[in-house]
Amino acid sequence: MSRIMSAEVDLSPPEVPEPTFLESLLRYGLFLGAIFQLICILAVIFPTSKSHEQYVTISSFIAARCGSVSPFKGRSGADGEKLLKDI
Repeated sequence: MSRIMSAEVDLSPPEVPEPTFLESLLRYGLFLGAIFQLICILAVIFPTSKSHEQYVTISSFIAARCGSVSPFKGRSGADGEKLLKDI
């Protein structure tokens, strides 16, 4: 035990080389990728946009009024403009 105590112990921190440019790029790229993945997961869990539901509602309204599923398909000129004014 006295031998260990008498030996000089080096308590200085080990020398770590500075990270290279590619190591830094990889580190920050992985960090940004993780943030992007979290944002995507949160977007799936908490959907915010209701535009698809509004589109379905408007399409159903147009189909009920005009008697077709796709009232604008194949129509041009005055007929198409008349349909837009009716809405």
